[in-house]
Amino acid sequence: MSTFADKRSSYFQSVKVRKRIMQIVVTTILILGSLLILSPVWWMLATSLKSMREIMQFPPTFIPEDFHFQNYVETWKSAPFTRYTLNTLFITACCVIGSVFSNSFVAYGFAKVKFRFKNVLFALVLATMMIPGFVTMIPQYIVFSKLGWLNTYLPLIVPSLFGSAFFIFLLRQFFLTIPNELIEAAKIDGANHFYIWWKIAVPLAKPAIATVAIFSFNGAWNDFLGPLLYVNDESLYSLQIGLQVFKGEISTQWNYLMAGSLMVLLPVIVLFFIFQRYFIEGMNITSGSKG
Repeated sequence: MSTFADKRSSYFQSVKVRKRIMQIVVTTILILGSLLILSPVWWMLATSLKSMREIMQFPPTFIPEDFHFQNYVETWKSAPFTRYTLNTLFITACCVIGSVFSNSFVAYGFAKVKFRFKNVLFALVLATMMIPGFVTMIPQYIVFSKLGWLNTYLPLIVPSLFGSAFFIFLLRQFFLTIPNELIEAAKIDGANHFYIWWKIAVPLAKPAIATVAIFSFNGAWNDFLGPLLYVNDESLYSLQIGLQVFKGEISTQWNYLMAGSLMVLLPVIVLFFIFQRYFIEGMNITSGSKG
């Protein structure tokens, strides 16, 4: 009897050891993967704190010999970055608000409103995801040029008011998890679809809305091609265009460029860490039933 108990104890102990070893291996792989992903960020931070002499020396140093924190001050003074920041904030805020409203409204219609050819229209919306952005770039530029919108923020903001196929799909899947009984009860009380969308569907879809807002913020904040195409006046430049002042035809001020890039990247990182819980819930389309 004792022999059986000893074997059983030995078996469970070996299972625990294997689980422990597996946890150590998985943790080690995750740590190494994280270090690999974060290595460019560290290199950018280290370069932003170096002098140009140290940046050009070989072999390169992974930790600055002298920390030049004044690089950040000099970067901000090298160009009207305060103006660029305000411009970028304005564009980003308009794009986020427009994207949240337009995509949620269209997605609610595809999820909860019955009308003819709904599935066909939804399939056409999804089909637009297969069209590369470079294909529509020239026609869009011609349209905006004919409208007289060049050198304004309208080409950067107005497209966000017409929805995005990916965002519509994401929000539609979330709205489908809302019980139809809740919608029918609101209709019995005299509510129309606009009221149901604004007062019921949108509050229940906060995680998905937050996900759309984060993606929209990231896209508008980091947009380089749009301002490059449509904005010519320096007073209208965004941060992404403003960083190009450190790139010359002969040489590039890498320490200032990395310092500016890090300052531009910081709001995106902070925003993600603040709303990461909603972001994770929003990517799980089944979490809508928790509301």
